[in-house]
Amino acid sequence: MTTLIAALMLTPTTRPPKPVAVPFPLSAVRLLPGPLESAHQAAAKYLLKLDPQRLLAGFRANSGLPPGAEIYGGWETMGLAGHSLGHYLTACAQEFARTQDPAFKDRVDECVAGLVECQKARPDGFLAAFRFEEGFDRARLDKIWADVAAGNIKTGGFDLNGMWSPWYVHHKVFAGLLDADALCGNKKAIQVASKFANWAQAITKNLTPEQWQKMVACEYGGMNESLAELAVRTKNPSHLQLARKFYDRPALDPLTRGTDELAGKHSNTQIPKLIGLARLYELTGDPQDAFMAAYFWERIVDHHSYAIGGNSNGEHLGPPDQLRDRLSSNTAETCNTYNMLKLTRHLFSWGPEAREMDYYERAYFNHILASQDPETAGVTYFLPLATGRNRTYSSPYNDFTCCHGTGMENHTKHGDSAYFHSGGKTLWVNLFLPSELTWREAQTTLRQETSFPESGKVKISVLDGGGTFEVKLRHPAWAKGPVEFRVNGEKVAVSVKPSSYASIKRAWKKGDQLEFEMPMKLWEERMPDDPKRVALMYGPIVLAADLGPSTGPEPRTPVLVTNGRPVEEWIKPVPNQPLTFSVDDAARPVALRFLPLYRLHHNRYGVYFDKFSQEEWERNEAEYRAEESRQQDLASRTVDQVTIGEMQPERDHNLKSERNDVRDANGRSFRTVLPGGWFEVGLKVDQTKPATLVVTYWGNDRLWPDFKILVDGIELASEDLAGRPANRFFDVEYPLPSSALKGKAAVTVRVQPREGKSGPSVAAIRSVRGKA
Repeated sequence: MTTLIAALMLTPTTRPPKPVAVPFPLSAVRLLPGPLESAHQAAAKYLLKLDPQRLLAGFRANSGLPPGAEIYGGWETMGLAGHSLGHYLTACAQEFARTQDPAFKDRVDECVAGLVECQKARPDGFLAAFRFEEGFDRARLDKIWADVAAGNIKTGGFDLNGMWSPWYVHHKVFAGLLDADALCGNKKAIQVASKFANWAQAITKNLTPEQWQKMVACEYGGMNESLAELAVRTKNPSHLQLARKFYDRPALDPLTRGTDELAGKHSNTQIPKLIGLARLYELTGDPQDAFMAAYFWERIVDHHSYAIGGNSNGEHLGPPDQLRDRLSSNTAETCNTYNMLKLTRHLFSWGPEAREMDYYERAYFNHILASQDPETAGVTYFLPLATGRNRTYSSPYNDFTCCHGTGMENHTKHGDSAYFHSGGKTLWVNLFLPSELTWREAQTTLRQETSFPESGKVKISVLDGGGTFEVKLRHPAWAKGPVEFRVNGEKVAVSVKPSSYASIKRAWKKGDQLEFEMPMKLWEERMPDDPKRVALMYGPIVLAADLGPSTGPEPRTPVLVTNGRPVEEWIKPVPNQPLTFSVDDAARPVALRFLPLYRLHHNRYGVYFDKFSQEEWERNEAEYRAEESRQQDLASRTVDQVTIGEMQPERDHNLKSERNDVRDANGRSFRTVLPGGWFEVGLKVDQTKPATLVVTYWGNDRLWPDFKILVDGIELASEDLAGRPANRFFDVEYPLPSSALKGKAAVTVRVQPREGKSGPSVAAIRSVRGKA
């Protein structure tokens, strides 16, 4: 148990705490050239390409005004419309705070002015860009909210009376307005937010506690955080009272008992709830809020996160410490890490611990930095960790998803946690990145020079000012050797404890230079549930094997045959190529080249590798080859095959369906049959020979299907896929009786769940001749 959690369990009083450490404003930290500054510049240029009027169009339509502009694509054309305006407000406000460039303040002011106009058109203060499939319908939308206000609530994980997570969207708008006020000084933003909160107060004032719980079963983002912050800004206690009502008891109550019941839960639905509780603790001092936030953070970081610091597969959490088989093209939603870093900042301010910034650094360099294509500023939704996959990035105007929104924010606030302070007395140096810090409280300007992560060498110079203060320097968990600190060439301290802060307190003066070097070494991070499945690390940096262009052939899965040798014996640095390594004799089937995951923007890659001894590999290679032979044999006997989830093959096979969810994983599409749904396809058959139906399933680890397969209306099989593999594709064969084929050139195959049950996730169905 961490020091923070233990302390919170013993907190005797309920009063607002004073922060131990305070983050610097964005204006105080200027990034110097490096990969993070390149990402920042790309994001800033992209923000100026966007048109605020296109983001405002839906809000205008639902306020009875002409839209005035074409709406952007992606989720902005669907039920989650409106969230992007909130993200855009925050991103532009952050960029103005960093640079004071008036172009970004102009964008913020234009957005706020548009919302002011919307509220003038409908005085209840309501703001929404929600759009039905048929288009905008203000009367219908108002009727839905009237039903909610009356307690007639129908809800699911992302559905509230037919609306897609509306409180989640409202939170993004609130957050953007709060940032417009705090970072740009736009006081109209607070007026808009206050009117919007008054609407929320009115719409929920008659709900019973039971009705509230039914409503907040639908994702509500961080409404508790924004309302709590708004209460501080407006000194209106009713906003704080409303913030407290956004509390999902089934999800949050287990945390009060120190119980991890997160398996199966949608990860990014949960994290903002805890950020909100963290903010409520800072305002009210309730130690239970802090305990829940700290306990949740510990469970996610230590028991649910991958080597990159990201978490979740297919957006959902699994059982703690069971990650080996939860690798796919849909691992590590970027929004999750965006929110986990926000939560980390809160916890660090209460009682700074190096382990919090160890996590921050890992997630920051390996997920956030890797999530952006610096050439286009496109960002990832997922960061795939299945071998042979590659990242895909959002387009500028047609992929406005949640991660597109947080992506705009991520890359306009680089450096926001590099340093924390305690007035003019103490400075925490948390991250190693080239930057200049203006420490107003100490009347001192510092410059950090480093080529990290290419090198562990760091030099911090006092450019101006000085005085007596303490500098705390993080000795990371990954730096296992001693770290020696020198000021003006003289040794002043030595740290021998990884994941701690070394302290140097002295009278600093202009021109002083503090130098140190963090030992950067190669090491393996093992899967918690399989020590033979590893990711390769250099310092805090996740290394990935370059497996070639994404447009090329599917690579064979590489493995490592190391015979138990230490990592430095079989992976070697490539001369004159920083952060590039090669694995030759230990790699199978071919030699591998490794470089930081954040550099592999478009190629296929591998992050996790299975390790074998030579004897183990000889046994396992036979299994690999047997599977290859099976696939070749299956292909040679296939009469007809339909690839599920792809438009043309489905059309060619006359696919019909009801209540299906179409997705993809590991480069393949699939259909999941929802309760009450079905799908069917036509397949050619060879009636002259014994035949088999082969169904390719995706091992969906969130569903427990119970279904039947019918051929021309006759039940062929009853199935629940018990003992199925998880997070990979697998085949199941069902022999076709001769009576089902007699006199037929084709059959209709239907997949249909039993009443009230879910169906399977199906990637392909084929008819196959029997073996000769």
